[in-house]
Amino acid sequence: MTEINTPPEPPEAKTIEIPEKARTLPSGEREFMLDVSTSDLEVNMGPQHPATHGVMRILIRTDGEVVTGGQVHLGYLHRCAEKIGENVEWLQYLPYTDRYDYLSAMNNNLGYSLAVEAVMGVEIPRRATLLRTICAELNRIGSHLIAFGTYGLDIGAFTPFFYCFREREWMMALFEKICGARLTYSYIRIGGVFNDAPVGWLKEVERFCDVFEEKWQEYYDLLVVNHIFVQRTAKIGVITPEMAVDYGLTGPMLRGSGIDFDLRRDMPYMAYDEISKAGVYDVPLGRGEKGELGDCWDRVYVRVQEMMESIKIIRWCLGCIEDGPVIGDIPKVLKVPPGEAYVGIENPRGELGHYVASDGGKVAKRCRVRGPSFCNVAVLEKLLPGTFLADSVAIIGSTDVVIGETDR
Repeated sequence: MTEINTPPEPPEAKTIEIPEKARTLPSGEREFMLDVSTSDLEVNMGPQHPATHGVMRILIRTDGEVVTGGQVHLGYLHRCAEKIGENVEWLQYLPYTDRYDYLSAMNNNLGYSLAVEAVMGVEIPRRATLLRTICAELNRIGSHLIAFGTYGLDIGAFTPFFYCFREREWMMALFEKICGARLTYSYIRIGGVFNDAPVGWLKEVERFCDVFEEKWQEYYDLLVVNHIFVQRTAKIGVITPEMAVDYGLTGPMLRGSGIDFDLRRDMPYMAYDEISKAGVYDVPLGRGEKGELGDCWDRVYVRVQEMMESIKIIRWCLGCIEDGPVIGDIPKVLKVPPGEAYVGIENPRGELGHYVASDGGKVAKRCRVRGPSFCNVAVLEKLLPGTFLADSVAIIGSTDVVIGETDR
């Protein structure tokens, strides 16, 4: 029988001892309030609080303005994605991957496709690999723009949010031109990509890179080094390197604590091995530049820097891409040979892993997803106690959690 997690018992009421001298007033009358008892107040953040970017509930216990405990409650967006993956055909499951993390759907398509391809042993055409890489990195930029803009919004900075949507809108227009969708794409398919880039698309991507490099400096000046923003995020929500490893954090959450680990470089897939060996991009790390290593500011800094590194990767792909097929020899009714595989990719939020097992049929025998946000939010119960209530929003926002991917 599955064990049901129950919320912890509230702490015992605290009694304020009133000194004997204070029990009587100068007039000789007794004090109005004697033996006052207090207890921590439980506050529900959610299940629709804007700082969570989805439907998640965090039960916060406070003593005045000081947070004494926090417990994350998930499941409000649970849609049985893994079980569906074991009841529909291989290609039919692809649209469900879009909906894990609706800010980085291209990367979700990619992770699932790579896992199925690993079981099949299929070869992916070179042009398809580079188109995949371009789309994955464009999607990383778009996801980080949302993380950056909404994080400023969470702590009271409205203007950066509108700046970020300006470039994100262009990115979504690029995706609309190549696959017809703006949010949930199903463009990266098992064996390659759905269709080739339209005429002029690659040139527009190059122009996007040129413009973005100029606009990126505006983001940095407007928010990252803003004095008020620094005061709200430096030395807040510090995740030590040891804590980051213990809690299984990945992506910017891990690198924000100074741990140099990136799946694209350390466990390469697609063209990333070639890109890493060419020294095309760097892996940004938190350094405690404005406060303390692993604080909220470091995590924001890593995401902002990663956008520029993605631009470098896209430029490299644009310089190497050649004409050719965009999908391998994949039958319409797909039967995957018996076998199993696990493939993890560097999603904008961390390691997104897919484990798939096949018995040779048209439907997966087992489909398991390792979501980065699901692991990243676990550290909140450690970070929240001892902080101020106003800082809890800054801490939660710095995790860049997407709830659809925690619940699946």
